Amino acid sequence: MTVQQTATVQPYLFFDGKCEEALDFYKGAIGAKVDMMMRFKEAPDQSQMQPNTGEKVMHAAFHVGTTQVLASDGHCAGKPSFQGFGLALNAKNDAEAEKLFAAVGNGGQVLQPLTKTFFASKFGMVADKFGIMWMVIAEAS
Repeated sequence: MTVQQTATVQPYLFFDGKCEEALDFYKGAIGAKVDMMMRFKEAPDQSQMQPNTGEKVMHAAFHVGTTQVLASDGHCAGKPSFQGFGLALNAKNDAEAEKLFAAVGNGGQVLQPLTKTFFASKFGMVADKFGIMWMVIAEAS
């Protein structure tokens, strides 16, 4: 059976109360552009909303380059966990890779230092201050 591919996949990140802070961080660190942001208080049926969540982000969309990422403060139950995946930042050159690595890693933890590898002129991994793993790569020319 052949399935025609019509679906797309988008990352959706849940920040458990720190979504707006994360959006501001990504705007400054990697030039993210916020497309939209909706707060829980904007939901038409407030009977479904948890107390004290009105100002929290129910749904947001932002772009990094041509990739759209979705984000929210919901569905974490107090324990956001960003394990088992990472987001790749593709830099156009080594200088941009160094800048992106430092910016997204500000307040985070270096998992693998940015260095030359057999497959890239620069590659490194860093967990940002929200726990998202970023792989920064400048392909070998």
